[in-house]
Amino acid sequence: QVQVVESGGGLVQPGGSLRLSCTASRIIFSIRTMGWYRQAPGKQRELVAEITSIGSTNYEDSVKGRFTISRDNAKNTVALQMNSLKPEDTAVYYCRVYSGSYMYWGQGTQVTVSP
Repeated sequence: QVQVVESGGGLVQPGGSLRLSCTASRIIFSIRTMGWYRQAPGKQRELVAEITSIGSTNYEDSVKGRFTISRDNAKNTVALQMNSLKPEDTAVYYCRVYSGSYMYWGQGTQVTVSP
Protein backbone atom coordinates (compact mmCIF):
# COMPACT_ATOMS: atom_id res chain seq x y z
CA GLN A 1 0.00 0.00 0.00
CA VAL A 2 1.47 3.33 -1.09
CA GLN A 3 1.89 5.85 1.70
CA VAL A 4 2.13 9.60 1.26
CA VAL A 5 3.04 11.55 4.38
CA GLU A 6 3.32 15.33 4.72
CA SER A 7 5.01 17.34 7.44
CA GLY A 8 6.00 20.91 8.20
CA GLY A 9 2.75 22.79 8.63
CA GLY A 10 2.06 25.15 11.47
CA LEU A 11 1.24 28.67 12.55
CA VAL A 12 3.24 31.57 11.15
CA GLN A 13 2.87 35.33 11.06
CA PRO A 14 2.25 37.18 7.80
CA GLY A 15 5.51 37.60 5.93
CA GLY A 16 6.98 34.49 7.49
CA SER A 17 8.15 31.24 5.95
CA LEU A 18 7.36 27.56 6.22
CA ARG A 19 8.73 24.49 4.49
CA LEU A 20 6.48 21.54 3.77
CA SER A 21 7.85 18.09 3.05
CA CYS A 22 6.25 14.99 1.59
CA THR A 23 7.55 11.45 1.31
CA ALA A 24 6.02 8.69 -0.77
CA SER A 25 6.83 5.13 0.22
CA ARG A 26 6.06 1.65 -1.09
CA ILE A 27 6.00 3.07 -4.60
CA ILE A 28 5.97 0.37 -7.27
CA PHE A 29 5.71 2.37 -10.49
CA SER A 30 7.80 5.39 -11.39
CA ILE A 31 6.48 8.71 -10.16
CA ARG A 32 5.40 11.12 -12.86
CA THR A 33 4.43 14.27 -11.05
CA MET A 34 4.45 15.30 -7.42
CA GLY A 35 2.46 18.28 -6.31
CA TRP A 36 0.96 20.33 -3.54
CA TYR A 37 -2.69 21.26 -3.33
CA ARG A 38 -4.54 23.26 -0.70
CA GLN A 39 -8.06 23.59 0.53
CA ALA A 40 -9.32 26.50 2.57
CA PRO A 41 -12.58 26.31 4.53
CA GLY A 42 -15.56 26.57 2.23
CA LYS A 43 -13.43 26.43 -0.90
CA GLN A 44 -12.49 23.79 -3.42
CA ARG A 45 -9.13 22.11 -3.36
CA GLU A 46 -6.74 23.87 -5.71
CA LEU A 47 -3.34 23.22 -7.20
CA VAL A 48 -0.53 25.18 -5.58
CA ALA A 49 2.50 23.78 -7.37
CA GLU A 50 3.61 20.64 -9.13
CA ILE A 51 6.85 19.23 -10.50
CA THR A 52 7.52 16.54 -13.07
CA SER A 53 10.15 13.83 -12.96
CA ILE A 54 12.46 15.99 -15.09
CA GLY A 55 11.98 19.09 -12.97
CA SER A 56 9.42 21.07 -14.93
CA THR A 57 7.30 23.13 -12.58
CA ASN A 58 3.89 24.76 -12.57
CA TYR A 59 2.62 27.25 -10.00
CA GLU A 60 -0.71 28.77 -9.17
CA ASP A 61 -0.57 32.47 -10.05
CA SER A 62 -0.95 33.80 -6.50
CA VAL A 63 2.11 31.90 -5.23
CA LYS A 64 4.51 32.62 -8.08
CA GLY A 65 7.66 34.28 -6.78
CA ARG A 66 6.86 33.30 -3.19
CA PHE A 67 6.72 29.49 -3.22
CA THR A 68 9.29 27.07 -4.60
CA ILE A 69 8.70 23.38 -5.21
CA SER A 70 11.58 20.91 -5.32
CA ARG A 71 11.94 17.20 -5.61
CA ASP A 72 14.38 14.39 -4.85
CA ASN A 73 13.66 11.54 -7.23
CA ALA A 74 15.99 9.13 -5.46
CA LYS A 75 14.14 9.58 -2.17
CA ASN A 76 10.61 10.04 -3.58
CA THR A 77 10.26 13.31 -1.71
CA VAL A 78 8.88 16.69 -2.63
CA ALA A 79 9.18 19.93 -0.71
CA LEU A 80 7.42 23.27 -0.84
CA GLN A 81 9.30 26.31 0.43
CA MET A 82 6.79 29.02 1.23
CA ASN A 83 8.03 32.57 1.75
CA SER A 84 6.24 35.88 2.26
CA LEU A 85 3.20 34.05 3.53
CA LYS A 86 -0.14 35.82 3.55
CA PRO A 87 -3.32 35.17 5.54
CA GLU A 88 -4.98 33.98 2.33
CA ASP A 89 -2.46 31.14 2.19
CA THR A 90 -4.16 29.61 5.22
CA ALA A 91 -5.42 26.15 4.28
CA VAL A 92 -4.85 22.46 4.63
CA TYR A 93 -2.05 21.53 2.26
CA TYR A 94 -2.08 18.13 0.59
CA CYS A 95 0.65 16.27 -1.22
CA ARG A 96 -0.34 14.39 -4.37
CA VAL A 97 1.73 11.73 -6.06
CA TYR A 98 1.02 10.50 -9.58
CA SER A 99 2.60 7.08 -9.99
CA GLY A 100 1.90 4.74 -12.89
CA SER A 101 -1.80 5.31 -13.53
CA TYR A 102 -2.73 6.17 -9.97
CA MET A 103 -3.05 9.28 -7.84
CA TYR A 104 -2.16 9.11 -4.17
CA TRP A 105 -2.93 11.75 -1.56
CA GLY A 106 -1.48 12.49 1.82
CA GLN A 107 -3.59 13.21 4.86
CA GLY A 108 -2.90 16.95 4.76
CA THR A 109 -1.06 19.40 6.96
CA GLN A 110 -2.52 22.64 8.31
CA VAL A 111 -0.90 25.95 7.46
CA THR A 112 -2.22 28.97 9.33
CA VAL A 113 -0.98 32.49 8.60
CA SER A 114 -2.13 34.89 11.28
CA PRO A 115 -0.74 37.81 13.32
